[in-house]
Amino acid sequence: MSDIKNSSENTIEIEGLTKKFKNLVAVDHLNLTVKKGSVFGFLGPNGAGKTTTLRLLMGLARSTSGTARILGRDIHNNMLSIRKRIGYLPDVPALYGWMTAKEYLTFVGELFNIEQSELDQRVGSLLEFADLRGVKTKIGGYSRGMKQRLGLVQSLVNQPEVLFLDEPTSALDPIGRKEVLDMIESLAEETTVFFSTHILSDVERVCDTVAILNKGKLMTESNLAELKSRYAQPIFLMEFDSEYSAFKKRLQGFSWVLAIEQEANKLKIRVDDAKFGQMELPRLLAQTGVLLRGFEIIEPTLEEIFVQVVEEK
Repeated sequence: MSDIKNSSENTIEIEGLTKKFKNLVAVDHLNLTVKKGSVFGFLGPNGAGKTTTLRLLMGLARSTSGTARILGRDIHNNMLSIRKRIGYLPDVPALYGWMTAKEYLTFVGELFNIEQSELDQRVGSLLEFADLRGVKTKIGGYSRGMKQRLGLVQSLVNQPEVLFLDEPTSALDPIGRKEVLDMIESLAEETTVFFSTHILSDVERVCDTVAILNKGKLMTESNLAELKSRYAQPIFLMEFDSEYSAFKKRLQGFSWVLAIEQEANKLKIRVDDAKFGQMELPRLLAQTGVLLRGFEIIEPTLEEIFVQVVEEK
């Protein structure tokens, strides 16, 4: 794999991975590396190819071309041995509603042939982690958030080295989402997490590295700090104490002003050079005689970067 770094540093290595369905290319020559211990955000809109990629990596679908290695092993020839070392949470986990959480986790552990005393200890710890210890209700009576927390810990029964999560928070309310994100965040030092989602704020909160996928193609891959540095253009927020239409009109004539958004008595001004903007904006204010109440530089959000990346490519 010519463009992949030292495999000992990487948990997942993907090269040229492609999946076609008749005339549809769901995954298009995907190249990715995921470092050991990373919480890797696999980001894209619905229909971008995220779930198909996960299915390929899990051996639930066969690629049209290309390959991948997980924990140094090729997915086409070693999937049975790989599955013993990974965990997977689909977007809608299939849980047995007639079982309790303890019964279900025990059943999953037995499928991995975990010795009983070790399994009992592990199940107890996982129930505690999911805040389900002592809950006697059958799974069928659980809330969506409880089911998702249980689904997450069932993927940890075999103590996986890699954890694949497919839209783990998409159907949750704010409280349920926070609970699941807290759990994912706490796993960072124990396992590599491949976190597929379309929810930008979730990625920004828990992930250290991001890949953006759109229409099956990789748009960019970087850690969050580098991504913001590379793509984020400086934004100035200005709040006024007086009429500012003349100031806004002046701004619209400059090439270094990339965009202007207006809301009530505020302007959000995107420029191509932060230092130049810091010098020029006060000078233009003085020339137009506009009274300023507030002035600050806003750190760009992942959502703004996402839109820019997708539109640019």
